[in-house]
Amino acid sequence: MPMKRAPILVAVLAEPRRMAGLDRAAWQLLLRQALRANLSASLHALAVEHGVLDTVPASARAHLAWAATLAARHLQAVDWEIRMIGQALAPLGLPVLLLKGGAYAAARLPAGRGRLFSDIDILVPRAALPEVESALMLHGWIATHHDAYDQRYYRQWMHEIPPMVHARRDTAIDVHHTILPLTARARPDPDTLRAAACAVPGRPGVQVLSAPDMLIHSATHLFYDGEFGKGLRDLYDIHRLLQERAGDAAFWEALPARARALGLGRPLYYALRYSSALLGTPVPATAQAAADAARPAPPLRWLMDQLFRRALMPDHPSCGGAAARLARALLYVRGNWLRMPPALLARHLFHKAVLSPRAEQVQA
Repeated sequence: MPMKRAPILVAVLAEPRRMAGLDRAAWQLLLRQALRANLSASLHALAVEHGVLDTVPASARAHLAWAATLAARHLQAVDWEIRMIGQALAPLGLPVLLLKGGAYAAARLPAGRGRLFSDIDILVPRAALPEVESALMLHGWIATHHDAYDQRYYRQWMHEIPPMVHARRDTAIDVHHTILPLTARARPDPDTLRAAACAVPGRPGVQVLSAPDMLIHSATHLFYDGEFGKGLRDLYDIHRLLQERAGDAAFWEALPARARALGLGRPLYYALRYSSALLGTPVPATAQAAADAARPAPPLRWLMDQLFRRALMPDHPSCGGAAARLARALLYVRGNWLRMPPALLARHLFHKAVLSPRAEQVQA
């Protein structure tokens, strides 16, 4: 998808200084797309970072200011929640190893500026899950998904236990023991990820994944999943993480090798391909060539281009219409196919489509 045909939000994320030349009508469309993509506060952060906030029309600037205020409050809440999780896990001698948005926020990475998210994800050893769950319950978090099938689905097949919500604060935490379902085709070793984790300066007991692992996990979360409603935001995460390491030769050398070692070369290939193509992320030729070893065959690559280049656009009526909806639907099927073997997938879809609705009707 050439940049001249890209939605205005994609064009601005790729070249933030374009904001300085937008008129009111363009801003109205940009803000609507950003709202649907959960990127309004990120636009404010980019406008400040690139010195163009003063050029924004007053009404649009007020909207961005509101989004920035919300993001600041969100960051305060995240900091507090991380502290509370740390208190819960301290007696177990476990660090708070944060994933995704919580990691970007805690480490104050550029990818975390203006980023909003609904829950905090942590990674713990699988053997410690019972103790971790009990410790969190003692500190006010309660389990969700009480249906017997859902409990089995999470605990036997998934990469996390059912989400937990705090009884008073209504904040959510996802406790992972690895980064992909146990039934997925790829099986990255979580012990390897934890062993390479890094401490967050100024936050005792808080860790994040190493820079290569953080990028690989972000790529895996996006390109192994089947949900693309916020796909552009997740691709923007990848863009910002790669931008931050633009001049780090050691990072770029380690990245493809690390992805291969974890069995995640394909999602890294897609991450570099679409971040570069859609957002203009500078990727060294040597790193791209190394990642290309995991590329799919030409027919499949063409098909994935048609799907991803549509599904990764903002989920807004101005960005693709029926073609984008079809792409997201097909990628949803693909995501489930990658995460479960056929027999289990058929059983799971039948249960969720037929048996669960019946059970809900009986309870009602």
